[in-house]
Amino acid sequence: MNPDIIIYLIVLMSLLFLGTFFSAAEMAFSALSRPRVKTMGENGSKRASLVLSMHERFDELLSTLLICNNIVAITAATVGVVFFVRLAGEEHGPWISAIVITAVVVVLTDIFPKSVAKESPERAAMFCAPFLNLLMTLLKPVNRLIAKLRKGLSNALIKKEETNEEDERALIGQELLFRVEEAENDGDISEADSLLISNAIEFNDLRAEDILTPRVNIAGIPKDSTLEQMADIFMESGYSRLPVYEESPDHIHGVVHIRDFLKCMADENYPLEDIIVPPVYAAPTARVRDLLGILKKAKSHMAIVIDEYGGTEGLVTMEDILEQLVGDIYDENDEVIEEFIKLEDGKHQIDCSADISKMFEYFDLEEDEEETAHLSTVGGWIMDTLGRIPEVGDSFTHGKLTVTVTQADQRRAEVCVVEATKKTENEIE
Repeated sequence: MNPDIIIYLIVLMSLLFLGTFFSAAEMAFSALSRPRVKTMGENGSKRASLVLSMHERFDELLSTLLICNNIVAITAATVGVVFFVRLAGEEHGPWISAIVITAVVVVLTDIFPKSVAKESPERAAMFCAPFLNLLMTLLKPVNRLIAKLRKGLSNALIKKEETNEEDERALIGQELLFRVEEAENDGDISEADSLLISNAIEFNDLRAEDILTPRVNIAGIPKDSTLEQMADIFMESGYSRLPVYEESPDHIHGVVHIRDFLKCMADENYPLEDIIVPPVYAAPTARVRDLLGILKKAKSHMAIVIDEYGGTEGLVTMEDILEQLVGDIYDENDEVIEEFIKLEDGKHQIDCSADISKMFEYFDLEEDEEETAHLSTVGGWIMDTLGRIPEVGDSFTHGKLTVTVTQADQRRAEVCVVEATKKTENEIE
């Protein structure tokens, strides 16, 4: 064999090896987990610290990889043409080179190395880091020039969308939720951990109106009640704290703790006024995270949510806030209410106080946010759909759902039965 052909073959193989190296490095640095690499660095791995430092300059790293990969691909194509022309002649050499080099570049230097690197990106990144760091140093002037050109073109041609702080925070929250869901699907975290992290991310967007106990469900004590009447209300409600109102729940005077109430019961000379703690007030739009800070500062466990007219819209307790992070909290006296109960023949019993979004999620249906934006409960949705106060036996159809009111009082629906079509029923199994 001609010595020149052997030299061209060696050069071509070397170029293909470099292409494989750069493709694997690109995938490794794109897919690696920064927390894992940071942990390795803190445990004494110098390679991990180098990888973390390089990843912080990801734009420069990516630019270096793209430059090197393109140089390698173009040079490999040129050398490949010369090699196959020498090997098969000028008539057949070029098209043989095109077929072979394309197949090798696509499979061996792109798909295969990226698939391997994705399996263990941290290890692959640490293997590639020293050589890539050297290339980044050598190509630093080129990368700076490219960065300036990119910035200039971006400012000239691309009009950046104006996003306020709220929109930016929402986008970051959605991205974090997506990453948590991916981690759960990959088995990196448990379902319980995923739920806790997701709740913590969504916690920032919650407002008092999202978690309050509505006014009609508030158990309160009239200010002019006797001790015996107050004791009966505490016993009937099962709560340790109750608001005290004057004339109606729209005029809440304060909050009484059962511990302080028992002091009055034990000592008739103990003034009732002394055990009534001034309430903490909050607007419906108050962020739950801010409300938590207010309650902690006031050393209170209950906030009264006031509507735009100064009346009572509902109340929020410290327990309500904590439940948004860790899920429902029950003690030995709580009655566990199942909001969704599966019945026979594809029917489902739903408590009308359940969140409307949860119902659509339960049936795996897309919620029309414009239609339900002003609603929060299934009961409110039923009333809005009927256009009047629901009565037992009222029924209507909404898409794939047939809703029938089975329990109601004079003001609202309490329980309904929802029957899903066969297709939807199969989807929620």
